[in-house]
Amino acid sequence: MVIIKSLKRKFGISAPRVAVRPHFPWYLRWLLIVVVTTLALALGLSWGVYDTGRKFANFEMNEVNQELDRLSKLSLRLQQDNEALRIGAIGLERRSQMEIAARGDLVRQVKSLGDENTRLKEDLAFFQSFMSGSGGASNGVSLYHFKLERGQSPGEYRYSLLLVQGGQRIKDFQGSLEFTVNLRQNREKVAMPLPGEGTAKTFNVSFKFYQRVEKSFQLRPDAVVESLQVRVFENGAALAKLTKIVNLPS
Repeated sequence: MVIIKSLKRKFGISAPRVAVRPHFPWYLRWLLIVVVTTLALALGLSWGVYDTGRKFANFEMNEVNQELDRLSKLSLRLQQDNEALRIGAIGLERRSQMEIAARGDLVRQVKSLGDENTRLKEDLAFFQSFMSGSGGASNGVSLYHFKLERGQSPGEYRYSLLLVQGGQRIKDFQGSLEFTVNLRQNREKVAMPLPGEGTAKTFNVSFKFYQRVEKSFQLRPDAVVESLQVRVFENGAALAKLTKIVNLPS
């Protein structure tokens, strides 16, 4: 009984509790400590490197953003300068074109004034001789200064003439002028009425002392004008009082 009671005290419910702990050698404990320490140091170093890299990357990104902003502003300024230069170039081109057109107009005006001055001198000389009686103007209608010349544009021609009535001048001369253009076209000689205003083939005149006629006409550029003929008719007469031909100066 004593033995049974002793066994129950050792192995029974009332027996004291026993903790079972594994036994680690000392070198394993130091190895574990070294490994844990190394991992902690590596983790700390990695975090430091990451934080430093992140800060450095942020610094680089700020510099990149600043450089991009500077280049963007520079590009915008260059675009504005380019636009200003383009507008200035357009203005200069327009002014140049206006100056060229003005010079062309001035040249044409000078030429027109020169032609008008020559014509006035001829008229003055004619009327001086006419008034002095030495101009050779006969009684009736006479034709003076019949001229034909090229115009400024291709196919354009200009003509001018001066009609004078001498003698007693009892009444105004009333009549008409009929023009005929002699030209070459497609290697053929052609005589055609002067292209005039409207469909009329004659030009009416009415004067007592004199009348100047200045007109222009237009033909096809391939037509080569050789001469211009004018015939002067008095109203009611079937035959021409005067006929004259003027050649185109070469």
